[in-house]
Amino acid sequence: MSNRTRRLKSNISYSLLFKGISVVSTLALVSITLNFVNKDQYGLWLVLSSIIGWVNFFDIGLGNGLKTKLTESITDGDLLKAKKYVSTTYLLLFFISLLLLLVFLLLQFFIKWQNLLNAHFMSEGDLRKVAFIVFFSFTFQFVLNTIVTVAASNQNTIIGAIVNCLINVISLFFIFLLTIFVKDGSLEMLAIPMALSPVLVLLTANFLLFNGRFKTIRPSIKFFDSSLLRDIFQLGWKFFIIQMGLILVYNIDNLIITQVFGPTAVTTYNIAYRYFSVVTMLSGIVMTPLWTAFGEAHRTKDYAWIKQTIKKMNLIVCGLGVLACLMALFSNIAYRLWLGSEVNPPILLSWVLAIYTVLNAFRTIYHFYLNGVGVIGLQVLLVVGVGILNVPLGIFMGHLIGLHGVVLATLILSSISFIIEYTQYRKLMSGTAVGIWKS
Repeated sequence: MSNRTRRLKSNISYSLLFKGISVVSTLALVSITLNFVNKDQYGLWLVLSSIIGWVNFFDIGLGNGLKTKLTESITDGDLLKAKKYVSTTYLLLFFISLLLLLVFLLLQFFIKWQNLLNAHFMSEGDLRKVAFIVFFSFTFQFVLNTIVTVAASNQNTIIGAIVNCLINVISLFFIFLLTIFVKDGSLEMLAIPMALSPVLVLLTANFLLFNGRFKTIRPSIKFFDSSLLRDIFQLGWKFFIIQMGLILVYNIDNLIITQVFGPTAVTTYNIAYRYFSVVTMLSGIVMTPLWTAFGEAHRTKDYAWIKQTIKKMNLIVCGLGVLACLMALFSNIAYRLWLGSEVNPPILLSWVLAIYTVLNAFRTIYHFYLNGVGVIGLQVLLVVGVGILNVPLGIFMGHLIGLHGVVLATLILSSISFIIEYTQYRKLMSGTAVGIWKS
């Protein structure tokens, strides 16, 4: 067994524990939060945090560019260059976060949150306060979350699992305390602990890890190297375009749903979405370490390991497909046991999300291979094209057949993308990729 395979199995084993706790705490958090605020307020929180969460995509691809380049430097044993990559990325992200915060503060005077969120049951002033709390938190996370990328580049995805687990558990603890000591919950009171928990965990993680395990590559202003920006941006700008497209493919559904059906429908959709996140979690445990592992294998020309690993991943996802079908079949019972009669997503929505979740798991295998080896030109074109089509198609199908139509639109477009991505992988492995297939 190779060292790479040993690291992969170790990451998967430990991640199973922490991601399992994370999913359980997330499901519990949904139930407790719905007891603290009503369905409209919870749906509004989901849409607002989703929109402001788009700020994470404005790192101009630096995070993913760093992951690929840092993996290369560590594989080559060049720790000085690795330290320069980390220092350059952190400093640049810090200045971008300040710029984003300034732009947001200016836009606050022009954004009509009530219209954007279809939420006239709350005052404009209260919505602005909540938006500011959430955005302020995300600007910190924007920079601090780089520690997860640094860990992944060292083929240690356990740290990312631990960070997410702690964020979910601490958020759950704070909201639980609020339900005990606060009689009438509000969106503002919900926003504070939900925004504060990630910042506290990430600050602690950065301090401990850069003074411990990753001390040799700890960021420092002295090691900022502008000449490395070209290396990072060479891949980074492509990842940035992909990230912008992903907003329109995956992150826009909440906004479409709230505009077409209202905030309560967002709650219904997200309950079903979080239910099937169990499948996403299980696939994530297995696949998260693959990005950097594929990158290392490609750099050392271990193509046999890549092929063997992808075959195993496909078999695992087939097993997850059976699980998703069983979850959809018994979804109504599961929703009642989880939330009582509070929210009950329709069975058609559950089946569409089950298929959609499994398809995404298959796609992730090939995405991580292509990302790991830096062949993402075709992905850029696909994501942009699908992203542009997804918004009008989602609105049309939502009006035509209901809530599940919004997800079905994304499923159809994702299926087309998967066929193209799989074809590209086959061409690359057989050495027949030319032109756009090799870019």
